[in-house]
Parts: sequence; C-alpha cells; structure tokens
Amino acid sequence: MNTFVENQNWRYATKKFDSTKKISNEDLNTLKEAIRLSTSSYGLQPYKVIIVGNPELRAQLQPAAYGQSQVVDASHLIVFANETNVDDETINKYINRISQTRNIPAESLAGFGDYMKGPINSMPEDVKNIWTAKQTYLALGNLLNAAAELKIDVTPMEGFVPAKVNEILGLEKLGLNASLMAAFGYRHKEDATQYYKKVRKSNEELFITL
Repeated sequence: MNTFVENQNWRYATKKFDSTKKISNEDLNTLKEAIRLSTSSYGLQPYKVIIVGNPELRAQLQPAAYGQSQVVDASHLIVFANETNVDDETINKYINRISQTRNIPAESLAGFGDYMKGPINSMPEDVKNIWTAKQTYLALGNLLNAAAELKIDVTPMEGFVPAKVNEILGLEKLGLNASLMAAFGYRHKEDATQYYKKVRKSNEELFITL
C-alpha cells in the first residue's frame, strides 16, 4: 500500500484531542503552505483563513459550534471564511498578482480578466456566495492530506452557526462569512473512535465506469 493511502486510512475525524500536545511552528507553517497552494476556481482563492489562537475567542466559539470540545481542546483552530463581495476589484487584484508574479504586463491579461468577470458578475448574490464557500472545501482537502502526512489529526467542522461565528470574529465587516472550521492537533489516547474500522462504500458501489 502506498504512503498516501496508508495516511488516508490512518486519519479520521478526531473526536477528542489531547490539549497538552501542541503543533510545532514548523508543522504549522507546512499546513499553512498546503492551504495556500490549494486549487481554486480560476486560481482566485475567494476566501480568507483565520487561525484562532486566542483561548478566550475559542471559548466563545464553542457554544456556536454546539459545544464541541474540539474547538477548545485542539492545538489549533482554523475558520475558513468565504468572501461575500467578489467583484471586479477582486478580479483586478488577482490580475495584478499574476502580472507581478510572472513578470508580464497586466494589459496582456485583460482578456483573462474579462473571461472571469463575465460569469462571476452574472451570478445572483446568493449563488455567488455558495460558489465562494465551495472553494473553501478545496482548501480543506489540502489541509487534510498534508496533516495526515505529518500525522497531525484534523476534525473538519460544519456543525456551527455561521451567523454567531461571524459575529464573534467580526467577519461581516470584512466582507466574509464563516463556511468551515477545522480543529487540528493530536488525538487523545482516550478517543475510542481512532480504533474504529473506516467505513466506506466498496469500489463497486462507488465508481461508475462509462
């Protein structure tokens, strides 16, 4: 079995973290880089990633996440927040970033900018916000895979009240909306679920070859 598959079998959504074990700065930087390098539609990355280190803030967030202990016990907590105001300015900033990174004139990228602006600007606001929220799941996937390679546990979390998280973290005034949370650290030896066999569909049930 190759290492990637071994790591996927090792990982699980941790239910109880060991609050005494902390992730090193080196490993944290690796996970941040994995998130930063994630794929996204057009490469636009229409989201922010909030690393909540303040214990008081995490304690405030716990009730908004239905009391889940991972919010306060894990080494680190991340909130993925999608941008709610993606517009021409957002795209223009991205075009300038491409220009600076690849050392090419921004004018030569005008066609690509227009190519993005057409479908994005035509989306109703609610549809656009769903689209940007979906992009955060791609970033979460990279976090999960990178963490498994480092033998760091991650619990992806959709079980929270976005409006309350937005209020606690002041996200709305930043044009952001909490779409996902992820607690990560190291599993507690008392977390019995780490010993459960992974339950997934068989290849025959899951895959359709046409």
